[in-house]
Amino acid sequence: MEKNIKIKGLNFHYTVEGSGSPIILMHGWGCNLTTLKSIEKVAMETHTVYNVDFPGFGSSEEPNEVWGIEEYTQLIEEFVKLENIENPILLGHSFGGRVGILYSSRNKVKRLILVDAAGVKPKRSLIYYIKVYSFKLAKKVAPLIMGKEKGAKFIDKMRGKNGSSDYNDASPMMRSILSKVVNEDLQYCMPNISAPTLLVWGEEDTATPMRDAKIMEKLIPNAGLVSFPGCGHYSFLENPVQFAAVLRYFLKD
Repeated sequence: MEKNIKIKGLNFHYTVEGSGSPIILMHGWGCNLTTLKSIEKVAMETHTVYNVDFPGFGSSEEPNEVWGIEEYTQLIEEFVKLENIENPILLGHSFGGRVGILYSSRNKVKRLILVDAAGVKPKRSLIYYIKVYSFKLAKKVAPLIMGKEKGAKFIDKMRGKNGSSDYNDASPMMRSILSKVVNEDLQYCMPNISAPTLLVWGEEDTATPMRDAKIMEKLIPNAGLVSFPGCGHYSFLENPVQFAAVLRYFLKD
């Protein structure tokens, strides 16, 4: 069942399927609730599944100011209150994992499932920082030297060459939000998570590498890691049969 609700002044879209104790599914950056439909199908066998579109994705409205993980987490906290959801299970993939980590560090949850989750600030090379600061300098200097119109075209060309596909495909507001959230390191709050936590990872994940999973396993007190050889950042789509088996086992009361 598709539903919409107003939270933080925005239209927030989600679906509700199944019956039983609640589980909230939270997708990754550049995705929407349809990305997690295969997980929803498994979870709804035993649970009521809330599958959400984060603001700025799917059918939910885009934020009108630059949000960070705090604002997205506040939105899920408000959603839980408005829907009278008690002691939910949270499942977050990639960006959704960031929200799951922060939420679980300060709210009661039954279980936490992190799938190829973000939350550990990545190690950056010198080349990365050269590109970043070159781009920032060009944004200030190019319009002065080349004029506003030619300068804007130069910046767009530079962005297309050096930016990630997630960044290039986003609106100006969502680009600003992405720039903010990718630099937020949540290691500080991981020790505060008391819920049993399942980490599911693709061993060939380059977006959120196995290094991140092992850090989370070490910092989250009651965490266990399952990894799939040959899988990347979408391990649940690349190895759906084994993922479903692991998920069913973890969701058992």
